[in-house]
Amino acid sequence: MIKRTGLPAVLVFFLVVCITALYPAEASAEPAERIARADELFEKGGLDNYREAVEIYTEIADADPENFEANWKAARAMREFGEEHRMQGVEGYEDICEEYGGKGMEYAEKAIELEPERVEGYLYYGMNVSTYSEGVGLLTAIREGLKNKTQSNLEKAYELDPDFNGGMPVYVLGRFWQVVPWPYTDRDKAMALYREFQDTKHFEENVPARIFLAELLDRRRGRAYKEEARELLESVLEMDAHPYWHDKARAMLDDM
Repeated sequence: MIKRTGLPAVLVFFLVVCITALYPAEASAEPAERIARADELFEKGGLDNYREAVEIYTEIADADPENFEANWKAARAMREFGEEHRMQGVEGYEDICEEYGGKGMEYAEKAIELEPERVEGYLYYGMNVSTYSEGVGLLTAIREGLKNKTQSNLEKAYELDPDFNGGMPVYVLGRFWQVVPWPYTDRDKAMALYREFQDTKHFEENVPARIFLAELLDRRRGRAYKEEARELLESVLEMDAHPYWHDKARAMLDDM
């Protein structure tokens, strides 16, 4: 009777190394598939989906710190996870915003380090500062030196690709100049950026930008500005949007 034996461990290791070298795409397929799964969850939205997406992206980024896609998408998911808590009014959302906004800034900075000529890291760094500020307060964030870093990152995102993700670098930079506290606030700059965004194809489907522009218009003197603000808010109520934005539009209309 012939006795069968397995392959020596050294030979098995050698074969694995050779296969990995010959077929690198197959060897790296698992992270790509997991990122695709996280992307699906992110697009569905909601706290549970964002939470799971964050876990997948961060696991990949922590295991492979050189993975640009995992790092910037981790930053994006953390931003939305914190924001969803805030928009739903979840008790203790401030702590979530502080934690995930802070972590999101770190992953965004890693993305910038890996690909300094790509827009994603700069944009989501600035947006995570906004989320972090919802937790600790704007004045605290400014005392921590985040105002200048946020400004420079958002301006870099605008410079690199103002059309990215539906023109987000344009109106997000406008929002920065609108909400940053005195003496830094600059509503003229904010208005110029909102008008620039309004002239793009992206404005038609963008709910937050309509709200932000309406807020700015309502502060200006003149009946025409007030009427434009009202029209924007009424249009929001007719759009498919998060309940938070519908509630905000109704509240603003009631106050006008």
